[in-house]
Order: sequence, then C-alpha cells, then structure tokens
Amino acid sequence: MKIKMGWLVLIISQSLLLSACSFGQPDGQQEESESVTRPSVESKVVAQDLSIPWSIQNQDNVFYITQRTGGIVEIMDGEKSVVKTSFSKPLSSSPEAGLLGFVLHPEFKTNQQAFAYYSYDDSGDHYNRVVALKRTANEWTEEKVLLDRIPSGQFHQGGRLEIGPDDRLYITTGDATRQDHAQDLSFLGGKILRIDLDGGIPSDNPFKDSPVYSYGHRNPQGLAWNRDGELYETEHGPNGYDEVNLIKAGNNYGWPKITGDDKAEGMVSPLSNSGEPSWAPSGADFWKEDFVFAALAGQSVKRFDTETGEVTDLLKGFGRVRDVLVEGDTLYFVSNNTDGRGIPRENDDKLYEVDLKSVMNEE
Repeated sequence: MKIKMGWLVLIISQSLLLSACSFGQPDGQQEESESVTRPSVESKVVAQDLSIPWSIQNQDNVFYITQRTGGIVEIMDGEKSVVKTSFSKPLSSSPEAGLLGFVLHPEFKTNQQAFAYYSYDDSGDHYNRVVALKRTANEWTEEKVLLDRIPSGQFHQGGRLEIGPDDRLYITTGDATRQDHAQDLSFLGGKILRIDLDGGIPSDNPFKDSPVYSYGHRNPQGLAWNRDGELYETEHGPNGYDEVNLIKAGNNYGWPKITGDDKAEGMVSPLSNSGEPSWAPSGADFWKEDFVFAALAGQSVKRFDTETGEVTDLLKGFGRVRDVLVEGDTLYFVSNNTDGRGIPRENDDKLYEVDLKSVMNEE
C-alpha cells in the first residue's frame, strides 16, 4: 500500500509540474532532466564558487558579476572578492528574483557609477526596480531609484540591463505571469523599456512620456546590438518556443496573442524560435556578425546566424549558462548550475574563458 501511495504522489506531483509549465510559469524548466556531459571545447576557469551569477561586466581587466543572492563579485588578476550591495529595500527571495541585471556607467572610471535591477517585496506585493549604484571604498550603495514598481511575481522577472549605442539604458521586464497585460502600454511588465541614464524619458521614445520601447513580450532576457546598431533580443516562450527577435521602436511582439511561427496583423513574429524543447535563452552579445546567447535549459552557448536564421550550438557541456560577454575573439560566460534547476559540479558556479577562433577551427 505504501508503494502504491508513493507512486500516486509522484504521478500527482509530475502532473502539477507539467500543468504549471503549460500555464507559462517556470520558463523552460520542464525539460530539466539534465545530464552532466563533457565540455565540447577547451576553456579556462577565471573564477569559481559563484552563487547563482547573473550578469557579467568587464572594464580595465576587472570583472563585475552580480549574484542573484546579493553582492557583486569583483575579479582582478585572478583574485576574487564579493563586495556588499547596500539597497534601500531587502532583496526578494522569490524564484528567479533577486539581484539581476547590472551594467557599468559609460563614465565609470571617473564617476564610479553603475546601474542594477533588483527584486523586492513591499507589504505583500512584489516589484522590481532599476537603481543607480555608487562604488565606495567597501560596498556598492544605492544612490537613486531610476524606475520603480516594475511588476514582479513568482516567475518572469526579465531583468537585463544594457546601455545602447545611443547612451540610453535599455531594460527587459517579464510579464510577471500576468500575460494579458503584456499588451497594455500602461503596464511596465512584458516590455523592453528605454530611459535616460538619469532616469528621464527620452523625447524620441515611441510612446509619449512612456519608458516603453517595445511590448508584447513574455520574458525578454538578452539584448545586444550589431555593428549597424540593430538591436537583437532573446526571449522565453511557453513550453519551448523561445525566441530571437529584431527589436524596433514601438513594435508589438505579440505575446500572448501569437507565439512561435504564428502571425497576426500589427504584430511581429520572431526571426527564429526553438520549438520544443526549450532553449531558455538568457544573456547575449555579438561576435562579428553572429548573435551569441546563453541557454539555461539548452545547456549551451548558442549562435544565431543573422543571414541564414539558423541557430546552432557554439559550445556545450558546462551545464546551464546564464550570461555571455564577448571581447574581441574571446568569449566569457557564467554557468548557473547552483540556481536550483541544474546539477552543480565541483566548485560551481564558474566564470569561463574560451578562445572563439579555436572553437571555429574545430568546426
């Protein structure tokens, strides 16, 4: 009788998990029957023992990596230190929430400023906010709130920050599982937002007095610009059907009205989608003409050929990958095996370095 009851509990649990996934809650995690495989390329470990790393920056040979649990890891000459982050609100501990996006100010050398995206709880409600940080002698301190009360929830936080070639701050926000609101221009979730570095609204934004740059997104993640200044994005879809999009001001990318190869008047379909199973794409960058992005459930770094529209594995075998950074012909990326959905390996998580020219020579 105990054996039968055990199987019954297992079946019910699995049914509930699949049901939750079908309603678009945990992004692309239903296929997390992860196996540990050998890395497909040679790599160098730059840092290890990271705690759910999320975003990578590098300036003057110093790496700055946010940890979802709090703190910014700084790595210089192989030495790692975790610098305290002092926020005006406590970090949320909800799944997928915490300290997420991070980008250095273009004048960081002189002003020691950066921008961060973090989740917090307020009297039972859940929000994300974008803040300006200042690097002091011993910590990163919140100086100013640039954008607040971005919808949050158990899943779909968005959270990526990037500074565009126009010196504006771009922000990805998830729909916070309130999918119908992704079409609502007054709702900050399910959008790509664009603001000035001081928090103001650019006069050339597509919607007057609004930070909304594009809408109809489910859980946008990676942002990167090509040499021509075109903005590409990665996005989590429902039960797979993750996307690569070319983002243009004012466009509606369809969620939840269309997904995958669906088309509808006034809505933009993706350049490519994963179908099933999921990639669970994350941070992105460009290497020459190729759009390179991290994949969590896909356990790889993927390459999108902007000419053919083909998505292929650039490298794999490191487990879940959260963010990528390309500098010249060198790729840096962070694993995310400690986030509760992967299989941590010894000394995970890690920041890796790979020579992209050698990867291409092996193909």
